[in-house]
Amino acid sequence: MARVTVEDCIDKVDNRFELVLLASHRARQISQGAGITIDRDNDKNPVVALREIADETLSPDDLKEDLIHSLQKHVEVDEPEPDPASLIAAGGVATASDRDEEEDAPETVTFDQMSEEELLAGIEGLVPPEKSDDY
Repeated sequence: MARVTVEDCIDKVDNRFELVLLASHRARQISQGAGITIDRDNDKNPVVALREIADETLSPDDLKEDLIHSLQKHVEVDEPEPDPASLIAAGGVATASDRDEEEDAPETVTFDQMSEEELLAGIEGLVPPEKSDDY
């Protein structure tokens, strides 16, 4: 890589490993079609990414947040916890004896049920698509 560009970036990002992660992430963004904020000057994407970081046209903190977001597979949504006072007023707090009684009670979950005969009759009633000579 361009040594001058790396030396310019160390002032903005203290850790060289983090600099490599941020620059590579930005280079991938550029190769996927993201707009660049400086003149390309016939440079390749990694050098353009380093120059953007060095010229501070992109914030390293914003790049870091974007990198973290791109690596997350499951994003947790913070939902407010229910107010204990409203649970008590609504009778929503269960005691240990209530939980024991609930375990003994059968669950009342219902689904649309279909017998095996009804399923087979439905499958037999399906008509295969007509063949045409276009394919």
